[in-house]
Amino acid sequence: MSEPSAEILAAFEAAKGFMPVGEGLALYAAAAEAAKLGLPLLEVGTYCGRSTILLADVARQAGTVAVTVDHHRGSEEQQPGWEYHDASVVDPEVGLMDTLPTFRRTLRKAGLEEHVIAVVGRSPQVAKVWGGQLGLVFVDGGHTDEHATNDYEGWAPKVAPGGLLVIHDVFPDPADGGQAPYRIYLRALESGDFEEISVTDSLRLLRRR
Repeated sequence: MSEPSAEILAAFEAAKGFMPVGEGLALYAAAAEAAKLGLPLLEVGTYCGRSTILLADVARQAGTVAVTVDHHRGSEEQQPGWEYHDASVVDPEVGLMDTLPTFRRTLRKAGLEEHVIAVVGRSPQVAKVWGGQLGLVFVDGGHTDEHATNDYEGWAPKVAPGGLLVIHDVFPDPADGGQAPYRIYLRALESGDFEEISVTDSLRLLRRR
């Protein structure tokens, strides 16, 4: 189960989103390992469900569930006038981004709706009311220091011993991308609670000691 089927990989590649295939395969393998703990797999930052497909397929096979947390109004860099803005996911009635309908269609096309709990809300608020441990936390939300820090402080403590913390868009060189995910990655290592398992491009896998 460490690699997705051709059908799941095709669904991943067809979905709207930004994660490259190589990083997706690394995420899938990490989720497959973490799922052995029998705990939920959680991601922060759903967008349109590209990476959710991978977590949901692992959850389906492992008999657990994928949880995905997002307010679905888009992060800073996805707003009008910014590099990653996509006008096709703007709700014309309210004039704001709303990726939730696209996300739901993505899951339905992939046949994975029943294996996902979609939580619509802001990460810090959801983290405060989440009581249980998690087998995997995938941090891929807002890329400001405020949002990345909130995601790390809210969710990293909920990773079970032996579970995995996965951080996306980690760029040690500022020329390659924003530094907020890199800073929370360093915090995780410096905490002594996590050890690095692998690096795949901008994806970092850490195991809770």
